[in-house]
Amino acid sequence: SYSPRHTFAFMLSLKQARALRARLAAGEQVTLRATVHASRHPGQYRVVTAIIKGADPALAAEEIVLSCHLDHQRPGANDNASGCATILEVARTLNTLIRDGKLARPPRTIRFIWPAEIEATMALFHYRADMRAHFRAAIQMDMVGGGPVTKAIFHVTRGPLSVPSFTYDVGQAFGTYLNAVSDAYASGQGGRHVFVSPEGGKEALQANLAEFTMGSDNIVYAEGSFRIPAVYLNDWPDRYIHTNFDAPANIDPTKLQRAAFIGAATAWYVASLTSGDVPALWSQMKSAVLRRSATAVERGALLPAAERGALVRTHLANERGAFASIAAFAPVPDSTRRDADTFFRQLEALFAPNAALVPATGDAALVFSRSAGVTGPMSLFVGYDYFQDHYQGPLPKLLEYQGLRGGGGEYIYETLNFVNGKRTAQEIRDMVSAEYGPVPIELVVEYLRALQAAGVVGIAR
Repeated sequence: SYSPRHTFAFMLSLKQARALRARLAAGEQVTLRATVHASRHPGQYRVVTAIIKGADPALAAEEIVLSCHLDHQRPGANDNASGCATILEVARTLNTLIRDGKLARPPRTIRFIWPAEIEATMALFHYRADMRAHFRAAIQMDMVGGGPVTKAIFHVTRGPLSVPSFTYDVGQAFGTYLNAVSDAYASGQGGRHVFVSPEGGKEALQANLAEFTMGSDNIVYAEGSFRIPAVYLNDWPDRYIHTNFDAPANIDPTKLQRAAFIGAATAWYVASLTSGDVPALWSQMKSAVLRRSATAVERGALLPAAERGALVRTHLANERGAFASIAAFAPVPDSTRRDADTFFRQLEALFAPNAALVPATGDAALVFSRSAGVTGPMSLFVGYDYFQDHYQGPLPKLLEYQGLRGGGGEYIYETLNFVNGKRTAQEIRDMVSAEYGPVPIELVVEYLRALQAAGVVGIAR
């Protein structure tokens, strides 16, 4: 939706601003005049994309995507020239290694996309649905080069609980490896793989292996209409974001190299996954599941019994879903499947006393389904807001709700993502509460009803 009040703003350079301040300080009266020629009309995005073609004719149509975003305030060195340059370097490096026979061409295709943030990705998904239909997983790079002066913390971020996938564990496994080898090098222990640029820093990476956060095109890929798992690499916070200090001098070449490795390794591994890789992948995932289970125990200990049950059920379902997602990429050996079944049964037995289900009654028992003709996130932090453009009533309270680990934007994103024509409103409420903290069922039902009024969902039963 666009503001009904049409206005404009001046953008000045720091030099111009200082000059005007000096004139004002000297007592001069400064008058600015502007003539604005503007209109709203259909336009187009030109999205640059390239591929490394997969080697297996049966799998080459499946694509693993690396993306970034080209648009941002100048100078924009970290946000987002760093991501754009890094996936370009990943493309060049992988292509060179494959061409020279040092790396096997993966069975699946690896695609690189340089869009404008959010809007161009949405346009690509809707107007090139034929291309989007081939996407199987994504690595989103947004701000991956901030040096120490930016105070940035680097994250290797998982996708939402609504889209469970093994790919998140792959990305975070490479992040864990980089943390270990960079720490060893920074501690003076050397190592075979040092991942240090001659022009860059020598400190440890200390990447945060983070849960899902909204912040870039990853929210389009993982949205419930598309359900493409996305690993999100990003610096946050960065004290120079959207300022004239977001300059190349504050970018660390070592950081770029490390981000490039995580992205390239994740993309190549997922694109190359075979049945023979699954046992080792499951071993890696199993240890990560245990770490996340420990976090679930800690969080559950602070909650009432009913909320603890919701958290446990969602956690266990998500972990089983992540393992099940492997089968879409490679056959799972029977021995690995049996081991996983035993592992999850033991884990469920451990959590069983906390997993009691609260029955749904009244509106909480309603089941909603997604309208086929409306796709993509309903509310974005940039650009067009479909929901507010199609809903006429008072804004649902869920949009402003603040939970333990998330705010309104996260709650509404995942509430809609969990709509699948099978879950009750109570089940959706329990799942989003497990992810971000308890939320009243009335707020979830109110939002689902508002989505219904906007034509986004309907009542399945």
